[in-house]
Amino acid sequence: MVYTGHTPNVGFVSLGCPKATVDSERILTQLRAEGYGVAASYAGADLVIVNTCGFIDAAVEESLDAIGEALAENGRVIVTGCLGMRADLIRETHPRVLAVTGPHALDEVMAAVHAQVPAPHDPFTSLVPPQGVRLTPRHFAYLKISEGCNHRCSFCIIPSLRGDLVSRGIGDVLAEAERLVNAGVRELLVISQDTSAYGLDLRYRPDFWKGRPLKTDLVTLARTLGELPAWIRLHYVYPYPHVDELIPLMAEGLILPYLDMPLQHGSERVLRAMRRPAAAEKVLERLARWRAECPELVLRSTFIVGFPGETDADFELLLDFIRAARLDRVGCFAYSPVAGAAANALPDPVPEPVKQERLERFMMAQAQVSREKLAARVGQRLTVLVDHVEDERVVARSYADAPEIDGLVIVPGDWDLEPGDFIEVEVTRCSDHDLEARPVED
Repeated sequence: MVYTGHTPNVGFVSLGCPKATVDSERILTQLRAEGYGVAASYAGADLVIVNTCGFIDAAVEESLDAIGEALAENGRVIVTGCLGMRADLIRETHPRVLAVTGPHALDEVMAAVHAQVPAPHDPFTSLVPPQGVRLTPRHFAYLKISEGCNHRCSFCIIPSLRGDLVSRGIGDVLAEAERLVNAGVRELLVISQDTSAYGLDLRYRPDFWKGRPLKTDLVTLARTLGELPAWIRLHYVYPYPHVDELIPLMAEGLILPYLDMPLQHGSERVLRAMRRPAAAEKVLERLARWRAECPELVLRSTFIVGFPGETDADFELLLDFIRAARLDRVGCFAYSPVAGAAANALPDPVPEPVKQERLERFMMAQAQVSREKLAARVGQRLTVLVDHVEDERVVARSYADAPEIDGLVIVPGDWDLEPGDFIEVEVTRCSDHDLEARPVED
């Protein structure tokens, strides 16, 4: 196909987790660098790229539906992302797709695009801003520090989709972070599949940033990121021993006192079946130490109920754990079999009605903890980051709230503010999930 006097436009559908979002941003950045336009609709696109998720059955169905919609509305579709590792399923369901690649496959995606819609001219990197094309609002961005995972949790197929751990050099990560901050980003959300393992595959070898030799490990990265004028928030942090070294950085204000730590369960028997660290009592002891060292620390975690073999006694241990842990933000999922996961072969599956009943009981128990935590915020002063400015209110977040997964701080009224502004507020009331506040005008 030859285009004359027409800039080829590519439509894009991005599904899945923040790590997939970063993959999408990199593809979009390369498309713009090569002179392609990005279409806002199926009708305006010469072809469509669908970046898929394949982690659980619901995500697979959503991805297949998105591919089908793109085919119906446009007809020319390239598929990438985690579900791309199951190319046979995609082609069996949607035989008209033009090409299928796996996750973080920039070169393969671009080759498929070139084969269908040749680039209008040679690349000129000046066509894109230094920070690249991003899918997040201007004031926050995801900073992906590694790909893949070395864990073999029995419920997870991420290593088969994204491979083993591959860390980026610390100099490369810091250079990207600085570009983002210089472009107006006020919050960097550090992500990977296993953030605590950062640098392990590189044997923590030294790298350079601005002529400074720096060890490629999470603590060094967090400390150095803390030098930038932006909030630094850590996600997907496994409770390795060196996580203890992050807490002083939080107490000093170098990084946000916020940890997203997927704990998954409170029963050691279930944790062993999951192939997860099985030391719930030690986790509680560490949380107590961390809070003593950094009282502002906010902890988010995720859990699974109804895992194969989970007994009533195991579930009660989980409830006891979350009541004792008093986590600030919690997500919970009823176990869902994932094609290819080792857990599928485990005996004693939990009936679906029991899963749902346990999920409801879990969320009720956690809701009580959350209400008490939020009620304690009333009367406090907080620095918040503005996300949206509406006619009669401002929607913001505190250090305790990651975008899209945690709560909000609502500031009623018509205020002269912009997304990305930091303001100080006093909390006046709370709901089950969010806070309401007024600006502090000293």
